[in-house]
Formats: sequence, C-alpha cells, structure tokens
Amino acid sequence: MRHDPFSDMLEALAAIYEGEADPQGPHTAHTLRVTPSPVAFDARSTCLLDTGIRSVLSSSPLQAAQAILAVQDRLPWGSNPVEDNTEANIAAMISVATLMGPEGPIPAPDVRLGLVYMRPDCYYPLHIHDADETYVILGGQALWTAGDDVQMRGSGDMVHHPSLMPHAFRTGPEGFVALWRWSGDINLHSYAFVEEAAAELPA
Repeated sequence: MRHDPFSDMLEALAAIYEGEADPQGPHTAHTLRVTPSPVAFDARSTCLLDTGIRSVLSSSPLQAAQAILAVQDRLPWGSNPVEDNTEANIAAMISVATLMGPEGPIPAPDVRLGLVYMRPDCYYPLHIHDADETYVILGGQALWTAGDDVQMRGSGDMVHHPSLMPHAFRTGPEGFVALWRWSGDINLHSYAFVEEAAAELPA
C-alpha cells in the first residue's frame, strides 16, 4: 500500500517528539499520528518565500526536512498567527505554516503546532507569551536567545522556552526552518515584544 506523503511528514514530525523528556512530547506525537489524511487546507497562492524555504530544507540532513520538502506544495505557508501583535517589518521576516491548533487545520484544543521559516540576515527581537514553546531546528541556523542562554542553534537542536521566557533569533546567510509547538496556555493575546526591532530587512 502506497503511503501518502503528507502522512509520512506527520509521522516524521511526531517522531521528533518521541524522545522528548517533556511528557507533553509523546502526547503531541500521538495527536499527530492519529490525524486522518489528507488534511484539507484553504487554497493559497505560492508562498513568496518558497524558494528560501526549499533551499534550507534541501540542505538539511534531517529526515523530517526531506519529508516536509516532499509536500511543500500542499503546506499552508502564510502569515504568522500573531501577526496582529507585530509590526510590518517584523512580520515580513517570516512565514508560518500552522498545522495544528484550536482553529485547525488539524483540530487541537490545547496545542498549537506548525512550521516557521525565517529569512536570512534578520533579527526577530525579544518577545514573550503565556504558552510554553518548543522549537526544533530542521534546517539552517540562528543565534538563539532563550532567557540568559545565547548560542548558535542548527539542524536537530531542540530549544524549550517556558512560559514568559524572553526569546529572540538572529539568522545568518541561510535563514532557518523550524518546527514549533505551543502548550499550556496557548492564547494569542499575550504575545508581546519586550525589545525594539533594531534590524532592517536586507535590500
């Protein structure tokens, strides 16, 4: 029986969380594994950042990155769910594909999960939110600030931000693609910046 590439992608993303120490990891993995496929997404035009996303995924050694690349044309890349809380120059730095949450497309009342791409040579300033957040870098790299910890993060790295921990990212010449998950209090209205955006988008 032939596997559906979208189901294969969900399996690959779920597997990332299987070894996570956080007990919410296996719960999230289970949620992804029982999701019916195909999942219906709203019709969209091709993401303006598609070329950059494909470039980062293509250069990644991770199975999950290749699984995403196989269904890139089907993913709902678009605006950040918290775009209303951000300035235009910040919103233009990233594209987000939300896969799971209270509003769908995979219904989940207590978790938000998706993919994010951040453009090269950009700085996304310090921000906070009520949700606990876990990032997994799938391709590319960034100088990652998580509270007092500042270090380069690359493919395969997992970074956890407890509720209200300030965090920020600075990309190099490639940008990055990451898997993100919100758990706990996943409201959108608490999303707030605690630092001015100092970096301009590259010309």
